[in-house]
Amino acid sequence: MRTRRPPGAVRRTAGAVAAAALALAGVTALPAAPARADATASGDVIANLWEYNWNSVAAECENVLGPNGYGAVWVAPPSESLKQSNFFWWDVYQPYSYALNGRFGTAAQFADMIGACHDAGVKVYTDAVINHTAAQTGTGYAGTTLTNKYDTPDWDPGDYHTSAQCNDSDLIIDDWSNLSEIQNCELLGLPDLKTEDDHVRSGIAAYLNAQIALGVDGFRVDAAKHMPVADLNAIRAKLHTTTSGAEPYVFQEVYPGATPAASDYYASGDVLDFTYASRLKSAFQGNVSDLASLPSSGVLTPANSVSFVTNHDTERNGLHLSYKDGDAYRLANLFQLAYQWSTPTVYSGFEFSSSDQAPPHSGGFVTDTTCGSGWYCLQRDTAVTGLVKWHNAVGSAAVTNWSTKSSQVIGFGRGTAGYFALNNGSAAATYTFATGMADGTYANVVDNGATTVTVSGGNATLTLPAKGAIAFHDGAFTPCDTSCENPDDGTSTVTATFQAYAPTPSGTTVHVVGSIAALGGWDTAKAVPLSSSGYPLWSGTASVPAGTAFTYKFIKKDSAGNVTWESGADRTATSGTSALTLQGSWNVANATDVTFNATATTDWGTNVYVVGSIASLGSWNPADAIPLSSASYPVWSRTVIVPKNTSFEYKYIKKNASGNVTWESGTNRTYTTGGSSGYSANDTWK
Repeated sequence: MRTRRPPGAVRRTAGAVAAAALALAGVTALPAAPARADATASGDVIANLWEYNWNSVAAECENVLGPNGYGAVWVAPPSESLKQSNFFWWDVYQPYSYALNGRFGTAAQFADMIGACHDAGVKVYTDAVINHTAAQTGTGYAGTTLTNKYDTPDWDPGDYHTSAQCNDSDLIIDDWSNLSEIQNCELLGLPDLKTEDDHVRSGIAAYLNAQIALGVDGFRVDAAKHMPVADLNAIRAKLHTTTSGAEPYVFQEVYPGATPAASDYYASGDVLDFTYASRLKSAFQGNVSDLASLPSSGVLTPANSVSFVTNHDTERNGLHLSYKDGDAYRLANLFQLAYQWSTPTVYSGFEFSSSDQAPPHSGGFVTDTTCGSGWYCLQRDTAVTGLVKWHNAVGSAAVTNWSTKSSQVIGFGRGTAGYFALNNGSAAATYTFATGMADGTYANVVDNGATTVTVSGGNATLTLPAKGAIAFHDGAFTPCDTSCENPDDGTSTVTATFQAYAPTPSGTTVHVVGSIAALGGWDTAKAVPLSSSGYPLWSGTASVPAGTAFTYKFIKKDSAGNVTWESGADRTATSGTSALTLQGSWNVANATDVTFNATATTDWGTNVYVVGSIASLGSWNPADAIPLSSASYPVWSRTVIVPKNTSFEYKYIKKNASGNVTWESGTNRTYTTGGSSGYSANDTWK
C-alpha cells in the first residue's frame, strides 16, 4: 500500500469541498476553449475501470496503472444512486443525490483513491451523470429516500423539463430525429434537468467542483447528446481549475444517431468515437487489411476524439467487440494502442451472462476486484501493458511503412521509433517487413520481452502467432513483473481462449465450466459464456492462473436455464506463462481444426455450406450443415473443430433464400486428420 497523506491534507481538502458547494457566486470561470488531452504525449492512455470500487481503483493505480505508464483512470459515477433489489449495473446511472457516498465506497475512500492514483502519477476522471436524475423512487446507497422522482435533495420539481417544454405529451423521447425532443424530453423516463436554467447549471457545477476539490482531473459526460452544447459550455465555465492548476479535461458520450452529430460537440470537449470502435469490430471480424483506410472511414477527427474498442453499453448490446470475442478483442486493443490517432482507452469490467447483471457485490455494494473471478482485467494483460509502454515510447511519430501482407496480416511503423505487426488469422504467418528502424536487436513488448526481434538492413522477418502480434521500439523496455497481472494475490494469470464447435437450437447458448474459480469452480451458474459470433464455433476467454493444471467441460443452457453437459471424461489443460487456446468439439474428446475453403460463385441470397459424414459436419443432414463465410468471396471459408486422427467424407452444398438445397456433383470428398492442428481443405465447387 502507498504511504498515506498526512491527516491534515484530507481535512484541508474536505474544507475545500464545502467551500466549493457553498460559494457558487465566487467560482472562477474558465476560458471558452474546451480542455484537450494530448494524444501525442507520453502517458495519455486512459484505463476505464468500470464499476471497480474505490479501494480496488487505488490498488490498481499503485500496482498496475502507474508502473506501466497509464496516464489516467476513468471511474464510475461517484454520486449516491438508486439501490433496488436486483442491484443492476445501471442503477448507478440513476442519481439520488450528489453525496459522494455510494455503491463503490465512502467519500473518504473516494478521496483516498484519488490520492493513491495521483501518488502513482495517474490522473482521475469520473463519470458525470448530469443530464438527469433517477427514474425510479425508493432508497439510495447512502440512505436517501425518494417518493417523488421530481423532488430530490438537490432538485425541486421546477428544475426539470415538463411535457410543455418537451413539446411531447408523454414526455418520453420517441422521435429520434427531433433535436428538441432529444434534448428536452426524458430518456427512458429519467427526469430531464433544465440545464438552460442558470440555477441548475450552478448546482451541477457545484457537484463537479466538489470532486475537483478532492483532486479529480476531469469528467466523462454521460448522455451529452441530450444536453445542448451551449448548456455544457455554461457549466464548464463555472468549473474550478484542478489541483494541478489545469483545466479539467472533458470528454463526452454522444451516442450514434441521426441528430445531433458528434462533431457538434467539439466545441464543448472531446467526444468518444463510436464509429472508430465499429470500424475495429468490422475489421477484426472480417479483414484487418481494411484498417489501411481507417482515417477516411468516417471516424472522428483525432484532435477532437477519444477512441475505444468497447464500453459498458456496447459490449452488452453487440455494437462492438467484447471480452467474449477472445483474441480478436485483445488484438483490437493492441492495434488501438499502436496506431497513431486519438486518445486511447482500455476497458476493464466484469464478466456477465445477462445484459443487466450486477458487478460482484455484497448487498449491492461492489466488492473488491479479483481478476479472473468475475472480472476480466484486460489492463493487466502483459501484451496490453507492453503496448502502453510502446505507445508512450513512440510518442507523436506518424504511421509509416504500412504493409498489408494478406487480408489478416498487417504491419506499420511509427517513424523510426517503433514497429508493430499483427496476425488476425487462425494460423501462424511469417513475412518480412520493412520497418524503417535502425539495425539492431529489440525486445518484443507483446510477450513481455520474452523474445527479441532482429532488424537488418531496415527489415525484420517476423513469425506472427495465430491471433497474435509483435511490437518493438527504440530504447529500453522494462518488463511487467507478475504483480501487474494479479496484484490482489500475487498470482500471475494468463488468457485462456476456449473454442467449442457446438451446433445448438435457437435460444441455446454454450458455456465453459471447470475446476478453478476462473471457470466457475464447477458451478454452472458461474460458467463462462462463449460468443456465437463464429457459429457454430463458440469462443470466449478467461484469465486463468499461470502454471496451473485444471479440468473443464462445455455445457449448453437453453432459454429456460436448463443445463446439458457434454458426455465423456472431463477435459484437461495446464496453463504456462503465456496465453493458450483450448479447442474442442461437443462430445469429442480429442479435437483438431480444419479450415474449409471452397471457391464457388453464387447468386444473390445463396450461401455455401459444408456437410459430411461426422457429427461435426452435420452427419450428412443439410439442416445441420456448417455455413461458410463469404468474406473473401468467391472463396467461402470456415474453421471447423473435428476429431483428431479421423477419416471422413464431405461435400459442399448451396442454399438459397427459400432454403432450397443444391449439392455439388461428383463423388464425396475425403479427408483424414492427424494428431496436430491447423489443417485446411482447399476446394473448388464441382
